[in-house]
Amino acid sequence: MFELLVVVGARPNFVKVGPVVASLSERDVVRPRLLHTGQHYDRKMSAAFLEQLAFPEPEFQLGIGSGSHAEQTAAVLVGVERVLLDEPFDAILVAGDVNSTLAAALSATKLGVPVIHLEAGLRSGDWAMPEEINRVVCDRVSDLLLCHSDEAIDNLVGEGIARDRAVMVGNTMIDSLMRLLPAARAGGALSRLRISPRDYVLVTLHRPSLVDDPPSLAAVFDVLAEVARELPVIFPMHPRTRARLSGDVPSGMLVTEPLEYLDFIALEEEARLVITDSGGVQEETSVLGVPCLTYRTTTERPVTITHGTNVLVGTEPLALREACADSLRAGMLDHRPTIPLWDGAAGPRAAEAIEAFLDRRLSASALAQPSP
Repeated sequence: MFELLVVVGARPNFVKVGPVVASLSERDVVRPRLLHTGQHYDRKMSAAFLEQLAFPEPEFQLGIGSGSHAEQTAAVLVGVERVLLDEPFDAILVAGDVNSTLAAALSATKLGVPVIHLEAGLRSGDWAMPEEINRVVCDRVSDLLLCHSDEAIDNLVGEGIARDRAVMVGNTMIDSLMRLLPAARAGGALSRLRISPRDYVLVTLHRPSLVDDPPSLAAVFDVLAEVARELPVIFPMHPRTRARLSGDVPSGMLVTEPLEYLDFIALEEEARLVITDSGGVQEETSVLGVPCLTYRTTTERPVTITHGTNVLVGTEPLALREACADSLRAGMLDHRPTIPLWDGAAGPRAAEAIEAFLDRRLSASALAQPSP
């Protein structure tokens, strides 16, 4: 049996990797063994996901916590290297674009351990985003690139990466979404918050470029205050945003702690409108058929615009105000968009691709051995 080190560290990683781990475990050819870096250490951002997604208990815990990009990256580099030196692994699986992903990929590459990157090939073209640097470097050092859209493969080929290193498997995050929606609907999040379906706006904003700029953050809250006069605004606030918030919360806006995944997707599905700067939310709302306004100048997920419900509004408060007004006037969509291979079966396709990759490497290694 092949041994695969699966690295998770931040909230989106769990949702993306969960279906792959489950499929590999069922197929019984590759044994996934989990390493939790602890980049997100709040229970609502880590342990709760492991429970809800039926993850096995992580075998390795680094507990790196918060810190600067350099501190987090360095701590994961050292921690993953120690694990890989202590035990033999046939490959390492990393997901997404957080610091843990980049650091784990670099550690493995320097030790000659093959790297498999789930959600490879996404590009925003914005080098001011740390995530863009993480994506590009991780893809460069990866041996198998698992992609969730055709444009991701095009990006990789355009950068000179061999086409046979990339496999289109679809979006594993949507597997998790579909699996957990029934439980989310039964969880009573809306009733606890005393809100009605299709009668509120859901907001999630946390990018440093916004929350670390007090005038920009204040201007966005002015827009949200206007929206709150028409519909309740629910804002599960990231700790980073809350730490930089000054003044009173506008009337009509309900600020909560970060929500566990089931509660969040329950609110997401029933929202009249979602305002975000998160990549994953762009994807989830597109599949759920919920209008989404992305408060950024770029997106690494253009398929959510061409095939989904996402609108890229930029970072001017006036543009956000106008986009909110337009969306609320238009109302809800009458259908859910269809994005190729965002169908709830990406996990099994990813597992099959990983097995095939490891089989090829084993066969190549056997052929390279000298005859007795």
